[in-house]
Amino acid sequence: MAKEFRNIVVLTGAGISAESGIKTFRDADGLWENHHVEDVATPEAFQRDPQLVHRFYNERRAYLLDGIEPNAAHRALAKFEAGHTGQFTLVTQNIDDLHQRAGSRNLLPMHGELLKIRCKRSGQLFDCHEPTSPEQPCPCCNQSGNLRPHVVWFGEMPLHMDEIEDALSQCDLFISIGTSGNVYPAAGFYQMAKAVGAHTVELNLEPSNHGSRFDDARYGPATVEVPAFLQSL
Repeated sequence: MAKEFRNIVVLTGAGISAESGIKTFRDADGLWENHHVEDVATPEAFQRDPQLVHRFYNERRAYLLDGIEPNAAHRALAKFEAGHTGQFTLVTQNIDDLHQRAGSRNLLPMHGELLKIRCKRSGQLFDCHEPTSPEQPCPCCNQSGNLRPHVVWFGEMPLHMDEIEDALSQCDLFISIGTSGNVYPAAGFYQMAKAVGAHTVELNLEPSNHGSRFDDARYGPATVEVPAFLQSL
């Protein structure tokens, strides 16, 4: 690519972590890891059965920490960011920590982080690598029942939206990686970047909902397409 881009926003979805062994969010039958989403990923589910919700995220956390590693796509993004002299913002819909482990710095996890818990009362965050339970006392208020996964559930507002919208309003290159384009507000980031004249690129296993409208689109495994595209910049 001949043009030099200064302000870059990258959006990543489940497709980038799938090659590290993490399952994509929902199977075709609507189940997430054999659970109905409304049973484990809504505020109502947590209120109804906190034991089940804690157990569900304990299992996801244990799986993430059991040999799952960043892949070539995660590493390529971190390497590119380290060498980029302009603004680089990486927005991820994923709750794993693979971007962090690969070395990404200016990272906005809009759906939360699996390896953190938070106090419902104060909002304070705590690192979490061990199983949690409803009986566990919160480190900040010492009350049991106040700790919850630091994950954005259905019906809740994604995190860092002001920062994301600010970055999109200034970007001249928007890259969407491994995301279906089905879930809002992330599905609208493409239009926000387009509205300010940014060059838009989709790197995906197959075309997303907006696939044909991107200025540039390349389809194949993220571990192949992401390093190759970033190298072309």
